[in-house]
Parts: sequence; C-alpha cells; structure tokens
Amino acid sequence: MSDCDFPVLNEGNIQFAGFYYLYSKSKAMHIVKVTYTVKAEYAQKNQENIGSVMNDLRKINHAGIRYGTYLGEDGKTFMHFASFEQKEFQQILFDLEAFKTFTQELRESGPEVPPKTEVMQLVGSSYEIFI
Repeated sequence: MSDCDFPVLNEGNIQFAGFYYLYSKSKAMHIVKVTYTVKAEYAQKNQENIGSVMNDLRKINHAGIRYGTYLGEDGKTFMHFASFEQKEFQQILFDLEAFKTFTQELRESGPEVPPKTEVMQLVGSSYEIFI
C-alpha cells in the first residue's frame, strides 16, 4: 500500500499518507496527536488544506469526532489533536476527500520534520468530551 492509498483497517498499526495510527476494533475512545514541521513556503498552503478538512468535519457534524490543529510559534510546526469517541469513527476522517488531499499534499511537500504520531490516553478533563 502506498502512503496515499485508502487504508484497510485491521487491528494493529496502519500508515496513511505518512501518518501512523494504531487501530483497534474495540469501542474505547481513541486519541491521536500528530506533530510535524513543514517548509516555511508551504505553511500557508498547509493551513488552507487543514481549513478544508475542518470545513468538511463541521459539515458532517459528527458528535463522536473532535479534531483541532494548532500552529507553533515558528509558524511552520503543526500539531493535530483528534479524539474519536470510538476508534471506528477515525475512518470517517480518512474518508474525507479534503483529508486525502491534505495528507497527500503534505507528504509531497517534503516536510522538514515528518509527521510523528502518538496515541494518547485521557487522564482527566475539565469538561465532557463526548456527551
């Protein structure tokens, strides 16, 4: 499977457009943090592609997906933080054309620091993430 192919979800690790995800068929909440640094000349285009993904996520308004992206002080380091009420909901993100475009163009841009994915566990929260 190339980096931009549609992932086949089996239990274990998968790679999608340079992003690595741990996938399990259990119903537990799934939290993923991805950080990377793009070339300065690509930062604006990356922000536009992220905006397209966010617009699509807002349109589908899925109650089981929370996704935010943050930009570091250097103006080119990005951190994506996604919480999925169920691990299967991550597939909804993968299915978005805007997400496919974002990941493909990011990979093709040749990031200075490639995406690093960490699967996180919630320790505590001051608010309900999924109601």
